[in-house]
Amino acid sequence: MAKRLTVEIASDVICPWCYIGKRRFEKAVALAADEVQVELRWLPFQLNPDMPAGGMARRAYREAKFGSLERSRQLDARVAAEGAKEGIAFAFDRMERTPNTSRAHQLIDVAQRSGRAQAVVDALFRAYFEAGRDIGDEAVLAELASAAGVADWPAAADADRVAALEEDVRSLGIQAVPTFILDRRVGVSGAQAPETLAQALRETAEAESA
Repeated sequence: MAKRLTVEIASDVICPWCYIGKRRFEKAVALAADEVQVELRWLPFQLNPDMPAGGMARRAYREAKFGSLERSRQLDARVAAEGAKEGIAFAFDRMERTPNTSRAHQLIDVAQRSGRAQAVVDALFRAYFEAGRDIGDEAVLAELASAAGVADWPAAADADRVAALEEDVRSLGIQAVPTFILDRRVGVSGAQAPETLAQALRETAEAESA
């Protein structure tokens, strides 16, 4: 009989490695399905908590962060190659803005309370990385919420609750994403291979039941 295991993923929806990590985690869950039944929760982590509310031009952001547009393009190419292996068609050339993700995290939180977080997280990643949409824009968020069946957005948004959740994440010592938190006892950092994640799931579930 499969053992139950709670997994929390600290993630930001503008982090390409979080998108790749999500796909690899889904493969890991499938690999370990005979032994582990996963209950998944998403935790907020803003890579750019000081980003202006309206975001900023991606080109300016990347040049400031990495020193040059050429370096940014090199990094994008590496990510695109890894993403292609997971069936992700990164469209960095279509991405004009780097958004503030606070509202996106609030949407995920609302969706999580109604069991629709997986659909919303996937929709946010697809919208930003594959369609180049501004997921800090209220109209875009409303459209994605509606498509995922999140009827109480934005009325149920709770900025204070999400801020407290993120503070809790950072109190655990997490400084980079994605980070997979297994049963609040084991942390796996980075977009690890599915086999690595699956083994971590098995070992943690086994230790929990020992």
